[in-house]
Order: sequence, then C-alpha cells, then structure tokens
Amino acid sequence: MTDTTPLPFVDVLDHGIHVIDTGFHRPRFDASYLIVEDGRAAFVDTGTNYSVPRLLAALDATGLARDAVDYVIATHVHLDHAGGVGLLMQSLPRAQLVVHPRGAPHLIDPSALVYGASAVYGADEVARTYGQVVGVPEGRVMRSEDGMTIGLAGRLLTFLDTPGHARHHHCIWDERSRGFFTGDTFGLSYREFDSAQGAWLLPTTTPVQFEPDALRTSVRRLIAFDPARMYLTHYGAVGDVARLGAELLEQLAQMVQLGETLRAHPDRHAALKQGLAAMYTQRVAQHGCTMGTEAALELLAMDMELNAQGMAIWLNRQKR
Repeated sequence: MTDTTPLPFVDVLDHGIHVIDTGFHRPRFDASYLIVEDGRAAFVDTGTNYSVPRLLAALDATGLARDAVDYVIATHVHLDHAGGVGLLMQSLPRAQLVVHPRGAPHLIDPSALVYGASAVYGADEVARTYGQVVGVPEGRVMRSEDGMTIGLAGRLLTFLDTPGHARHHHCIWDERSRGFFTGDTFGLSYREFDSAQGAWLLPTTTPVQFEPDALRTSVRRLIAFDPARMYLTHYGAVGDVARLGAELLEQLAQMVQLGETLRAHPDRHAALKQGLAAMYTQRVAQHGCTMGTEAALELLAMDMELNAQGMAIWLNRQKR
C-alpha cells in the first residue's frame, strides 16, 4: 500500500512533474525533477549521492516501482546536477542515462570530473559535499544529439544542444507541459528573491567553460519555443519566460562589459566580485525584493565567487 503522506521536500506540479528539493546546501537551492507519465517515469538531474534517498522516496510516494523508471537525464555533468547519477541508477534496473556526448565519458568514469571539481572547490570539500561519485556502465548510457526525441510512455522529450554555461549541456523540451528543463542554461532563480513582480534570476558562469556568445544563442533558442515555463535546477518552475529571458540577456551583456573593463585590473578577481555585487544589488532592488543588501549578498556569495572565477577563465582564454 502506497503511503500518501505528502513529502516535505517534494512539490507536485501539473503534468505529472514533481520538484524534489535535493537538500544540497540549503532548502530550495538544488532541484531534481521526476516526470511521471502513464505508469512510467524519468528523473531530470539528481543532485549528489546524498540526494538519492530523497529521489527514491519521491518515486515510492507515486506508487511506482523502481523498474518503472525508464530514464535518468543529466542536463550536464557538474556534480550538483549529476553527482548522484551512478548511485541512483544502481536502484533503477531498467533506467538508461541520457547525457550530452561531451559529458558521457565523465559519468562513465567520473575520475576526471572529480579531479576538476577538486581544482575549483578543494579535494576535501568535494569529498565532504558529494561523497564518492559512482560511474555508470557504458551499456546503460544514451548520448543525446541536437534535436533528438525520446518517448516516455508516448510523452515526447526533445533534446537541444545548449552550450554557453558548459559545452556538455543540453536542455530538454517537454511538449506536454510546454516547458524546458534548463539545468543552468537559463540561469539561477532563488525563491528568496521572488517579489510582487515574480521571479528574479541571474546567469551562472561557473568554471570552466563560460562562453557568453554561445550562452546568448542558447537562451534565445529556448525563448523562441515560446515556453510556458522553465524548470530550473536552481530552483523550481518559473513562468513569465519572455521577461526573465530579457533579464538574463541584459545581465549577460553587463557581465561581459564588466569583464572587458577589468581585464587588466591588478586584483581582477576581487574587482569582478565587487562589480557583480553592485550589479546584483541594483537589480534585486529594481525587482522590488525587500531583502536587505547584506542578506542578499550573503545568499549570492558563492555565486559571486564562482561567477568571478568563470569570468576570469573566459578572459584568460580570450588572450590565447
């Protein structure tokens, strides 16, 4: 008998979509999505190894067996999105992993992925935050192609190659809900910044593959579908896509200008963080968010650090 008690870390949306708070860092920071269609299921993004019990509990709450999951889809292979893929799939005997072809080798053998994350965050932090990342047998891996469509009990999911945040990134168009599962391509929208105007978001340039021209193209490609909503990993479903897309593109242009201005600054990292802080403070206030400046910057501290690192790598790459 299925336990119908609502799970505090799961929000059930329409069209059979469940938003699972993975518990990573803080509440409503990192999401996994469970799509249920006519007795079959798929997960989009997984969080970390420590998220897996929540994902399985969410599946159990639907009354579906573990072998009802046909797909585990990683939008890209950054560990907050895909760190738990291998461990999750050990409990899902029929599931195939769908991943961008550039990312597939790193989920089959995650050693290079862990090494890269350790270079950014430190080995001790990676071990503490993500645990031991488990690889996926190659025979269970499906590599996406741009425009590829898969069926979930007849429900069409279409994959678009969307570089800019990472070259191993794709987004998934769900025809049923007219929404995209966007990973990090459509930015970050933390619910703490919601106001009477709705959601607010910001681009993420997490190291090491930020490419503003490619990201601009990817965002415009998503908007061209006229989606009703975007399902963000960070965090949750957002509507008013045209307004948010314009905000994202404006901020992206402002970040590029900031980077170009500070290219030769003697303390570029600190200056980039200071410039980002000023930009975010102004835009959050314009959005009507009543949170104090100090509290807002505290919530965005990690993103300012990572965005400054990603912008610096982009600037350095332009020199070569």
